[in-house]
Amino acid sequence: MTDRTLRAKRRQVGALCWRLGEGDRIEVLLVTSRDTGRWVTPKGNRMKGLSDAEAAAEEAMEEAGATGLLDDQVIGTFTYDKRLSGRAHRSTAVDLYGLEVTHLFETWPEAPERERRWFDRLGAVEAVDEPGLKELIAAFVP
Repeated sequence: MTDRTLRAKRRQVGALCWRLGEGDRIEVLLVTSRDTGRWVTPKGNRMKGLSDAEAAAEEAMEEAGATGLLDDQVIGTFTYDKRLSGRAHRSTAVDLYGLEVTHLFETWPEAPERERRWFDRLGAVEAVDEPGLKELIAAFVP
């Protein structure tokens, strides 16, 4: 963890949604953010009554319509600057959990607000902006 990750004022949870594609190569499901349209993993706030891994799985369902086999061990943590109201930003740390996707719903809660797409590993690394997330995707081993 970097000093910046440790200093982050806010914590969230996220899901690295993945599957094995052709040749048993890892593919990663990304969604667009609602505010900027950049490619991200499903993520959100921790949820009362759910473990952090379960909350990450809930975010995957809400944001990407994805369900599957959840790993309850943190893959790693990355930080990003969350845009708040106006121009303010807050450094936010995201604990990322693996979710092997076994089902994608045709409709899901945030479908009207987001696009989702499968990327090969290199494509996913290139698509996301956050350096820490790039590293976690590149190093991910199911």
